[in-house]
Amino acid sequence: MDKRKEENLRVKKSITAALFSLVQEKQLADIHITEIIRKAGVARASFYRNYSSKEDIVVTLIRDILQAYREQIRYEDGNFYTYHNLLLSFQFFQKYRDYILNLCRSGFSTALLEELNLFHESIEGTMPASSIQKYELYVYIGALFNTALVWLVDEQRISAEEITAFFQEKVCRMTNSGKE
Repeated sequence: MDKRKEENLRVKKSITAALFSLVQEKQLADIHITEIIRKAGVARASFYRNYSSKEDIVVTLIRDILQAYREQIRYEDGNFYTYHNLLLSFQFFQKYRDYILNLCRSGFSTALLEELNLFHESIEGTMPASSIQKYELYVYIGALFNTALVWLVDEQRISAEEITAFFQEKVCRMTNSGKE
């Protein structure tokens, strides 16, 4: 990789790390671009060369987290919706708990859900518009997202394994996603 690309990657990582650090301290809506660039140690021009807003950083962070998740999932007999992958989902929600809850409190839950939809659509591939499978997918995603949020707000009073087993029994079986 050439030096310019390496430097641009460093700048992007610094900016996303700065925003992630700041959302641990206060609401995203209360964070200003000036704070982000100051904490990242980059120039304002570097920020705007990579992002048009702090919301762009949010989407990038969500996509980066989903990519890290994608790199750890396993397909068993062509099935994505396994206990292992579901447990991994709850573990990722748990790992990024403060960030996710802050995003939701800051009004970005829809952006998070939209990225989850796009992620799962990419896994499922093209489905006919009239396919019931399409609706099963959105039942699964919506239930996963809502269950994970309530579990995070409740400070994970039950383990990731327990919530995974519950979710698989109640939701995956209902949507036929839990075939093993």
